[in-house]
Amino acid sequence: MTSAAIKEKALELGFAACGFSRAEALPEDARRLKTWLQKNHHATMGYMANHFEKRTDPTLLVEGARTVISLLFNYYTDRVQKDPEAPLLSKYAYGRDYHFVMKDRMHLLFDFIKSMHPGTAGRVFVDSAPVLDRAWARRAGLGWIGKNSHLISRTAGSFVFIGEIILDLDLEYNLVPENDFCGSCNRCIEACPTRAILDERSIDAERCISYQTIENKGEISPELEAKLAGRVFGCDICQDVCPWNRKAENHREPAFNPDEEVLEMSRESWQNLSLEKYRRLFHQSPVERAGYTKLKGNLASLQKNRKSAP
Repeated sequence: MTSAAIKEKALELGFAACGFSRAEALPEDARRLKTWLQKNHHATMGYMANHFEKRTDPTLLVEGARTVISLLFNYYTDRVQKDPEAPLLSKYAYGRDYHFVMKDRMHLLFDFIKSMHPGTAGRVFVDSAPVLDRAWARRAGLGWIGKNSHLISRTAGSFVFIGEIILDLDLEYNLVPENDFCGSCNRCIEACPTRAILDERSIDAERCISYQTIENKGEISPELEAKLAGRVFGCDICQDVCPWNRKAENHREPAFNPDEEVLEMSRESWQNLSLEKYRRLFHQSPVERAGYTKLKGNLASLQKNRKSAP
């Protein structure tokens, strides 16, 4: 009953789903990752090539690992920015940084597990180590990898964060990964302004708006600069058009609620964003990952292309 009790506790803590898979090497995912890296589709994110063996085999990451517990946390909201001309934030950046929120809940879940099985050892991960989040969530039966490379859940859609608890405890594993329900739909591919979505359910980061507005610390190329689609931090376009998100339910996490002042910012107030206001509005927000200088650069790119538009 341990697995059932963990799932029940996970849902009680606010997670959208919880599943289990055996901790072992992932040779097929390793092959795909190696090919992606060899084609330089990771752009300047050199860290994606680091710790390759650990990234594809959790038993090398956590000593004695027997199980990977995959957890989904919903962040979908139908709230939108008030000014239709304001630079757009990705939904995941509206509230508090998910790393803090999820880790707190995951440690509570791990404490619950240890209360049932004293001496259990393991680690909690939320983008904090080389772990193939989507691959493990798929193996745990929580969804499939969509054509836009996002994990898609039949019940929660794709606006979900993924985390793992890797531990030295045997549990009841999912043995049949979720089927692929994308079918012949190509809406995400057709909607991407920069044509960043590749074959084999992967992304050319160099062409991805999320990469360009967050991870790319250099200048955005003129070609892509003209295709940012009003996005100043991240991009939800391929998820917004996905049919599996039509019935997505609003999250119930107060920490993810947007600051009303952010939603009410006009295009002009965004362009005049000061460092002081940036620090006040985006403290412990995902937006901090880009930094003030990068955000202002993105705003300048949007403004430049607005002026040059016919």
